[in-house]
Amino acid sequence: MKKYLITGISGFVAYHFLTYLNSISENCEILGIDINLPCDIKNYSFPCFKLHFAKINLLDYRALENELVSFCPTHILHLASFSSVAKSWHDPINAFVNNTNAFLNLVEIVRKNNMKCRFLSIGSSEEYGHVPPEYIPINETVSLNPVSPYAIARVSQELLSQSYATSYGIDIILTRSFNHIGPRQKDIFVISSFVKQIVEKKSDHVTKAKLHTGDISIVRDFLDVRDVVKAYHLLFEKGIPGEKYNVCSGIGYSLREIIDILSDLLDVQIDIEIDKDKIRPDDNKIIIGDNSKLIKLTGWKPLISINRSLNDIITYWERRIYHS
Repeated sequence: MKKYLITGISGFVAYHFLTYLNSISENCEILGIDINLPCDIKNYSFPCFKLHFAKINLLDYRALENELVSFCPTHILHLASFSSVAKSWHDPINAFVNNTNAFLNLVEIVRKNNMKCRFLSIGSSEEYGHVPPEYIPINETVSLNPVSPYAIARVSQELLSQSYATSYGIDIILTRSFNHIGPRQKDIFVISSFVKQIVEKKSDHVTKAKLHTGDISIVRDFLDVRDVVKAYHLLFEKGIPGEKYNVCSGIGYSLREIIDILSDLLDVQIDIEIDKDKIRPDDNKIIIGDNSKLIKLTGWKPLISINRSLNDIITYWERRIYHS
């Protein structure tokens, strides 16, 4: 029987990964680790598998090692991270230490205890940094040019992953995951923040709403989290150790275009107010990925449209705001 260790179990992606495993009736046992357990733990009821929680700081090597050795996972999905690019500019030390050292503790425990498990190391499209137009859509051969402290930490994690795969024979598969969106995402992330702001305004029965934003000219490759977790599951099944895979839609939208779609979906006229505090010191203008390597290996393809994603995020925030 598969035994999944999932770090960051309280997070957005982990919940959707659990939901997907339950939907395919996978017979498995899961240990979820997080520095804080889910505040809505009653919603983590999945009849198809056993789920255990452990409240652990991944920087606490001894506590983490005791839990891993006791559980003896066959699969590790490492989702825990300091995941906000914007916050990494304000707190670069924690962004780097938390992302790099947490990973290093995990992989060292696997190595030192000779654990036979598949390890999915989740990276980010932010690793690519500024990419010339002729290299877009971006494939996995494009040189990395990280800009933010968050991105630099992710590149460090990737280099460590490759080293452990090559030098120690650890079964690590690497992703460069592009921007996730979907219901349950925190409002520190741009799309969820937009939707929450507009839904809050609409709750006052307005037909016109002011939206506080950063740079809305940037273009991103947004992928629904429910497509993301299917890709992760397939990479556990078919991924090649030491290889890197873009997890992306292959389609780019500017934030301006996203706002226009939200305006139509919510039937609200949106006035944009640029907030200087939301402007990053340096930012990638266009990030659109090439997912052909992942598709060729696994047969995966994204199925959820941008409109469906945004509609589902709207529904999520309407329930939170109207029924809180």
